[in-house]
Amino acid sequence: MSAVEVVGDTDAMSAASVGPAVIGMAFVRSPSGVDPFYSEIIAGMEDTVHPRGMQVLMQTVPSQADELAVYRHWVSAGIVAGIALSDLTVDDSRGPLLNELGVPHVTLGEPTDAAGGAVVRVDNAAATVRAVHELADLGHRLIGRVSGPERLVHTQSRTAAFADAMAAVGGTAFTAVGDYSPESGAAGLRLLLSGAERPTAIIFDNDVMAVAGLEEAARLGVRVPEELSVVAWDDSTLCRLATPMLSAMSHDVRELGGLAAEALLTVIDGGQPQDVTAPLAEFVARGSTAALSEPSSV
Repeated sequence: MSAVEVVGDTDAMSAASVGPAVIGMAFVRSPSGVDPFYSEIIAGMEDTVHPRGMQVLMQTVPSQADELAVYRHWVSAGIVAGIALSDLTVDDSRGPLLNELGVPHVTLGEPTDAAGGAVVRVDNAAATVRAVHELADLGHRLIGRVSGPERLVHTQSRTAAFADAMAAVGGTAFTAVGDYSPESGAAGLRLLLSGAERPTAIIFDNDVMAVAGLEEAARLGVRVPEELSVVAWDDSTLCRLATPMLSAMSHDVRELGGLAAEALLTVIDGGQPQDVTAPLAEFVARGSTAALSEPSSV
């Protein structure tokens, strides 16, 4: 990645060292320490801004409070021309702060009106319904889900849509709450398979948890996809390198980054904030999903 990447403090940075031809993105550090989603988002933003001689400044922080402090510093020091937001939380204060600071910004996800700025919308509810129906078409009616953190708006959208979609197909829903880390993926799978009634398919809210869940299933002697189908959210190289390769809800994350950068550049150039909707995620079938096997009559 060629983005200007910073982990920690930016006090030593100034407009002279980075320059105003920069768009910034800060995010709370993932428990896993690895998140292919952000790498692809940043790459897509770079594809769009580099032809204009601009850079992307990425910084990881330990908490959202630190993220707010980073934004205040970036704006007061004249480091960035605009800021991109993602992973909205309930009662998220970042959008209102950026409105107050008067800095151009774009939100990727499902913002409230209070977020302001440009928006690239991602329809998590419709994609969740699509995932459930793909599994239902394979005969699955006992479907589990290992979610992301409950404080995230997109997690709540997926959770509500999952319940509605499972009711629509006459299925039984099982849910475990994760935090996107490998450990929570493995723990979520163990929890979902520990009951007297257990799911025949599990959807994981990110690729990192899905890979860990797949490995945990193998450790437990649960055969994928013969005994359990597994679906990852956000297709990535991790999904394609897994054994078996993971079926996934796939959208072009790099394209999402490009859309966000284009919307942000419009505002930086003095245009009105845009509200665009990203293409709906598609179900990509690979080796981790299969039709539900009929119980043996022997």
